[in-house]
Amino acid sequence: MPRRPPKKPDPSLDLSGHLLVPDALPTPCDPGSLFVTPAPVELEVGSGKGLFLASASAARPDTNFLGIEIAAGYARMCAGRLAAVQAANARIVNGDATALVRDRFPDRCLAAVHVYFPDPWWKARHRKRRVLSEPFLREVGRVLVPQGRLHAWTDVEEYFHEAMAAAAATGLFTPPEEEPAKDPEHDLDYRTHFERRTRLAGAPVWRAVLRRQP
Repeated sequence: MPRRPPKKPDPSLDLSGHLLVPDALPTPCDPGSLFVTPAPVELEVGSGKGLFLASASAARPDTNFLGIEIAAGYARMCAGRLAAVQAANARIVNGDATALVRDRFPDRCLAAVHVYFPDPWWKARHRKRRVLSEPFLREVGRVLVPQGRLHAWTDVEEYFHEAMAAAAATGLFTPPEEEPAKDPEHDLDYRTHFERRTRLAGAPVWRAVLRRQP
């Protein structure tokens, strides 16, 4: 199902403190330098509407959260959500996560990486665009600290098993552990909007957390 057009943020909101663009980032770019308060940084690849960034940053003020979203409209929507609650420990970059992680991020700079419901790119000729590929997972292993976590969720079983095999092939991660589903306590008590839609439809979700080898 295609994404709905993103809602435009309130025009009265100042997004400059939460919305970043790749051209404004240094090379190399230590993600910790993008925040005022030093703290471990966790990265979300493909932040969409920003539910995870907003809820995680509010629940864990001792951690900084950086999202990367390639679609400009969704990046602005996410920044608007963060600006509305004045989230000091969350930022969103409008850019290509694969290129940013590969070309800008130094070794061992992230405490965790979150990839929730990435585009499965169904057609065979498009499979190379899947983000949970062996080349990208090698970069994830490079930027994670020892014992740093990779959270990977998808509603496509074939993609899940392919991603786990790719992670194993890197030799950088411990075997995947199942990440159990949490019973929601309210209507938006889900990791992402896509998780909410998928679970309300009664569809299965495959979840795993992998740790960076010491």
